[in-house]
Amino acid sequence: MTIQLYAFDTPNARKISVALEEMGLPYAVQVVDITLGEQNAADFLTISPNNKIPAIVDPKGPDAAPLSVFESGAILLYLAEKTGQFMPKDLRSRVAVMEWLMFQVGGFGPMPGQVHHFIALKEESERSYGLERFMAETRRLYGVMDRRLAEQDYFAGELSIADFAIVGWVWRHERHKVELSDFPNVQRWYQAMLARPGVARGLNVPLRRPA
Repeated sequence: MTIQLYAFDTPNARKISVALEEMGLPYAVQVVDITLGEQNAADFLTISPNNKIPAIVDPKGPDAAPLSVFESGAILLYLAEKTGQFMPKDLRSRVAVMEWLMFQVGGFGPMPGQVHHFIALKEESERSYGLERFMAETRRLYGVMDRRLAEQDYFAGELSIADFAIVGWVWRHERHKVELSDFPNVQRWYQAMLARPGVARGLNVPLRRPA
């Protein structure tokens, strides 16, 4: 049965479209236009209590009953458990996946997201402090990732949901003004991710309504 993906064209939503494509799960997109405030609609609140995208509704969840899931990290963990894909079985390897997933959810997402916010401000007096602070932290996080990827091909050893989580934000590197050539291991990993057909489809599936 088809999973409903409630999404808009953002890095957090792209994490889920990439995962769904890589996992081969049938899904349909329900665009929630956050520029129009559609995330605040009462019916969406029943799916996503925090009024944020992405969210999913799986009509065949546990015990074949429907299940809604909100928060991108929780969605990735649910899909990995549901399919048995991109999450190792042994605990030591699972910990590595969860570490890097939480690294993304708690840091490499919120920090470049703040860059996106401040870079869009027109008043230099409002822009300067926030940009200096959050761009420095964003670059620090890229450095953490670059060191990790100097040791292995993917963040947790084998390809996992942690990579799907992170690729959605590296996909926006131009918007937060990071040259990937400054972080060659991240650049190598990103190019390898883009070469995967499932990742490419997930990053290109329409998540906006036609103009």
